[in-house]
Amino acid sequence: MTFSVRIAVRGYELDGQGHVNNAVYFQYGDHARWECLRAAGISVDDLWDHGIGPVTLENTIRYHRELRAGDEVDVTCAFEWGEGKTFRVRQEFRRPDGELAAEMTGVGGLMDLEVRRLLDDPKARWRALARTPAVLGL
Repeated sequence: MTFSVRIAVRGYELDGQGHVNNAVYFQYGDHARWECLRAAGISVDDLWDHGIGPVTLENTIRYHRELRAGDEVDVTCAFEWGEGKTFRVRQEFRRPDGELAAEMTGVGGLMDLEVRRLLDDPKARWRALARTPAVLGL
């Protein structure tokens, strides 16, 4: 299952060339990840109540086509689970007609907010929190 959210490009998100500033792609990706968690039934309050929070350890973006003011972009979010303390998130930024504008790959983890360390087995933690774990690929 791949989650997707549509975002409208706003004029203040543009750079000097008139296309979406590179830093805004990170914001779009972050927004899509939070919306994906919300769709899975996980709220910020749920995370805080458990004393944990998601952290981004790495993000890599590859740009294919520019996005400009007035465009809309569908940002996907697909979690990939392995072993250990981290997981991957693959995201695509597509125009409504399906044209690929960019893709982002990230590495994340879940942090214990008290001791400031990554938790073991984030997959199990997400599964326990989610009311709809299939949204997270669980």
